[in-house]
Amino acid sequence: MEALTYLENIESNARTYAQTFQRLFVSGRGMRIKDASGQEFLDCLSNAGTLALGHNPPEVRDAVMRFLDSDHLQQALDLATPAKHAFVQELFSMLPAQMRDTSKILFCGPSGSDAVEAAIKLARHYTKRSPLMAFHGGYHGMTAGALSAMGKLSPKTGDGLIAQGTHFLPFPYRFRCPFGTNGEHTDQLSIDYIRTVLSDPEGGIAKPAAVIVEVVQGEGGCIPASANWLRALREITLEQDILLIVDEVQTGLGRTGSTFAIEHAGIVPDILVLSKAIGGGYPLAVIVYAEHLDTWGPGMHAGTFRGNQIAMVAGAATMQQIRKDHLVAHAARMGDRLESGLRDIAQRSPFIGDIRGRGLMIGVEITKPADNQRAGQADGARAHAIKLNCFDNGLMMETGGRHGAVLRFLPPLTITETEVGMVLDRFEQAVRKVGETRPHVARVAV
Repeated sequence: MEALTYLENIESNARTYAQTFQRLFVSGRGMRIKDASGQEFLDCLSNAGTLALGHNPPEVRDAVMRFLDSDHLQQALDLATPAKHAFVQELFSMLPAQMRDTSKILFCGPSGSDAVEAAIKLARHYTKRSPLMAFHGGYHGMTAGALSAMGKLSPKTGDGLIAQGTHFLPFPYRFRCPFGTNGEHTDQLSIDYIRTVLSDPEGGIAKPAAVIVEVVQGEGGCIPASANWLRALREITLEQDILLIVDEVQTGLGRTGSTFAIEHAGIVPDILVLSKAIGGGYPLAVIVYAEHLDTWGPGMHAGTFRGNQIAMVAGAATMQQIRKDHLVAHAARMGDRLESGLRDIAQRSPFIGDIRGRGLMIGVEITKPADNQRAGQADGARAHAIKLNCFDNGLMMETGGRHGAVLRFLPPLTITETEVGMVLDRFEQAVRKVGETRPHVARVAV
């Protein structure tokens, strides 16, 4: 196919999804997309979680078309506009109640990485401290500052991008407890370690400006932190006078079965990082932060495309639709249905080691043989084979986590009960096909 071949020849080797899904995609509606041959796929990738309402939702498309037919500004830097006013009102109405009247908002550049950079910069400016604390397995973007908070080494080794001054902490990954236990006490061990590191005068670690964390690690393998662990982490940061940055770029706006993932634990961060779904499929990123942190002067953080009016219109329309159709509660129900179905499949698939997540953000970890006490070794090769078989069978998803061994389900919030069943059927077919070629035994974790 001429267009596909042309792009393959001229685009950078840094491409990711296009290396796996080698098709020319031409249309999409809801969670279904088609390639140039007419084959239809169920999209459990959702543009890495960006498309909360799926592809081309009519309410968002109509709002954008009405806006484009008007004489409103399309780009406006940080000027006041009706589109910005409507967007901010919608967003703040959806924030946790404790944040609505005590927060400021900063529009950053168009990506989540830009918002993470702004959050780190604000924390350092306010505290006058430079160090940062992040977590094993964390992902916060691909710009230099955001990379410094990424747990994964491969994107930043060999290029001088491993920034000094970032200390990494153990995330409560129960299936593969970083302390070598069976996972029962992982949360408490993690919290005890963090508390010790921050209080030890001989620990060699300077007091950080901030701790940055994902409530559910996304690229790290759909690993949810428990409510108790998050509350304990927040307590430590308050005790130590350290800012807490919560990265909800992927989890925000209903993905986890609550409007924001922090609501599962009832915590209020100092800085909340948002992107992806808030732009309704268009590039937009913001940070929402406690008003007492707003010590910046004019121009201390800026970006040419921070005033993307089309994204604000699409984002406002998306938030209105999420509220109107009760999609947060729907995501929780469909997530339960999807996770339950995956657990049923796991009982018949000995190489599925763990199923975890929250709402419509679910990971299935593929493992090699294990004994009864410890998790089996991550099997990235088998996970990749399952992903390719799913794609051949009309199901798109991506892998993540250690060694790429976690199959990640990120369908749109609008997924129906029927579509959940179709996803499960296609996934099990792929699992069975791969299992027939290389069977082995691994335990199913709870």
